[in-house]
Amino acid sequence: MRVYLDNAATTPLDPEVTKEMIKVMENTYGNPSSIHSHGREARTLIERARKTIANLLHTSPAEIFFTSSGTEADNTAIRCGIIDHNIKHAITSRLEHHAVIHTMEALERAGVIKLSYVDVDGKGSVDYDHLETLLKDNERSFVSLMHANNEIGTLSDMEHVGDICEAYNAIYHCDTVQTMGHYQHDLSKLKAHFLVCAGHKLHGPKGVGFLHVNHRIKIKPLIYGGAQERNMRGGTENIYGIVGLAKALEIAYSEMEQHQHHIQGLKTYMINQLTEGIPGINFNGETDPAKSLYTVLNVQFPEMEMADMLLFNLDIAGISASGGSACSSGSDIGSHVLTAIGASSSRPSVRFSFSKYSTKEEVDYTVAKVRELCLVSA
Repeated sequence: MRVYLDNAATTPLDPEVTKEMIKVMENTYGNPSSIHSHGREARTLIERARKTIANLLHTSPAEIFFTSSGTEADNTAIRCGIIDHNIKHAITSRLEHHAVIHTMEALERAGVIKLSYVDVDGKGSVDYDHLETLLKDNERSFVSLMHANNEIGTLSDMEHVGDICEAYNAIYHCDTVQTMGHYQHDLSKLKAHFLVCAGHKLHGPKGVGFLHVNHRIKIKPLIYGGAQERNMRGGTENIYGIVGLAKALEIAYSEMEQHQHHIQGLKTYMINQLTEGIPGINFNGETDPAKSLYTVLNVQFPEMEMADMLLFNLDIAGISASGGSACSSGSDIGSHVLTAIGASSSRPSVRFSFSKYSTKEEVDYTVAKVRELCLVSA
C-alpha cells in the first residue's frame, strides 16, 4: 500500500483543476500583455481568476497580485513593506517559515532593521502580551506572524494580532500559506496588510501563488521588468497556473465544511490510535481543534535506537511523511521549530499531514507500521 501523508509539503492536483489548466494550455497561448485578440483572451482569463479569488476572500480584485509562489509573496511583503515604509524595527517568531525568518535575518544583517522575536510557549502559541510589549517599547514596527505553523500546526489568532498591530500603527504581514483554502478568510474585516497563498497547498498547481496587499498600504515592486500585475510584478503571468489556482480555491471554498469534518476526524482518530498503541507517545504543538491546523499532526515518538532511520523505514513501507528533530547543538541540522518549542532532541518526530483524499484505511496502515517500527527499535 502506498500512503501519502505529506500534504503540508504539497497536495495532489484536483482533477477538476487539471481539466481547467489543460484547456488553457491547449487553447490560450497569447501573451496577456499583448493588445491583439490572442493577448486579450489571455488577459480575460487572468482577470476572471483574480475576480474569483477576490470574491471568495471578500476583497477587491485590485488587492490581489499573482506571484510565482508563497515564498515570493512573503519576500515581497516583508522587503517592500519594510523598505518602502522606512521601518527600522521588525517582530517575528522563531517558528516562522524560512521564507520569513531568512528574509528578516538578511535585512537585519544589512542594517535595515533591528529584529525582535516574540515569545512562544511549549506548544508554539504566541505570547500576545509580549508582542504588545515589543510594539510599545520600539518605534513603528513590521510584524510577521504566521496563521498556522507548517510543522506543528499551532494556530495564531489573526484577529487579535491585527487589533494589537492597529493599536500601535504596526504593519502586519501574516503567512497564510497553510490555511488559505482550508479556513474562511474575510479580508473585509481582517486587519492585516499582507496575506499570502501558494496554489500547491490547496490542490492547485505548483509555481503560482498570490499576495494580498490591503488598500491601506502602498508598496513598490520587488521584481522589475514589465508593467505586469498593474506595475507591481514584472514577468509574464503564468496563465494556466493562475486559472488553476483560482479553480482550486473555488473548489476549496465550496467543499470546505465537509473537508474540515473529514480531515479533523482522521486526525483525531490517528491521535487516539497512536496514544492507545504506543506507550510514551507525545504530540508537538497544539492538538485542540480550536487551536490547531486540522491538516497537520506532529508526532513525537519515544526514544529508539534507529531514530534517524524512522522516516526512511516509513518510506520503505510506502508511507510518505516528513520529519525532523530538535537541534541538540548549534551545529546540528534539525527543525528550528521543534528547537524553538523546546522539543526533546533525543526523540524522533514525524509530521503527518492530511488532505481531502486521505482515508481511514491509510491511517490504519500507517499506525500499524509505526507500531511495528517502535517495537523493533524498543
